[in-house]
Amino acid sequence: MRVGKNHAVSVSGSILLLVAALAVVGPWISPHDYVTTDFDRLMLPPSADGAHLFGTDDLGRDLFVRTMLGIRVTLLVAVVASLVSLVIGVAYGAIAGFVGGRIDAAMMRFVDTLYALPFIFFVILLMVAFERNFLLIFVAIGAVNWLDMARIVRGQTLSLREREFVEAARLTGVSTGRIILRHIAPNLMGIVIVYVTLTIPQAILVESFLSFLGLGVQEPQTSLGALVDTGVNQMEGAAWALLIPAGLLAAILMCFNFLGDGLRDVFDARQVE
Repeated sequence: MRVGKNHAVSVSGSILLLVAALAVVGPWISPHDYVTTDFDRLMLPPSADGAHLFGTDDLGRDLFVRTMLGIRVTLLVAVVASLVSLVIGVAYGAIAGFVGGRIDAAMMRFVDTLYALPFIFFVILLMVAFERNFLLIFVAIGAVNWLDMARIVRGQTLSLREREFVEAARLTGVSTGRIILRHIAPNLMGIVIVYVTLTIPQAILVESFLSFLGLGVQEPQTSLGALVDTGVNQMEGAAWALLIPAGLLAAILMCFNFLGDGLRDVFDARQVE
């Protein structure tokens, strides 16, 4: 089964590309920016009049531009955090699965111990102790998501290390590091790509939760989670301030989930073939 023939992958991928392109281009074509306040236009409803397509917030700032910026920030945090978890999880899981024995047991017991910790509270403590900077958000969210990746990669590595090409590399004297990099890692790419598309929604939810608590992206920057938090406070007088970012956040999460499920079906079909 090809990726192009899977409707879930095609439709979800197209929607995500369209949203990402709009987030990049939208602020350029708008006559407004995301910081300028206009106290003569407080909490205007969505209208083409004045080019406020999504209306304005309680400070008179254009919600279309701020929403597009929020999509940028949310996607950037999610993708970078997922890449952090990818690097850590693949390296950790591949080493544990390939080496095996007591080292594998000790490494996985460490993972089990980390699983027992309330990581979201740990992230909140990090954000409070080291200030709420942009870089720390990447590291904090990536630190939450790498545990699942490590377990999946470790399980795949346990089966791959018994394959003939790995045994041949061992017999020819290839080092453990080179075997992992040249033989194990390339054969993990399929399942890893699928799982990354499923961890991105988790990262988006964590970032949105932190922003909703006021611990994520700080003003004047914004994210979809921060916009939802602001919209909740304005819900009675300006429902669009909540419904628009919340609707976009839900749509992005659904698209990534459908994309991940579709890629998993494609990967499973290729495994059967």
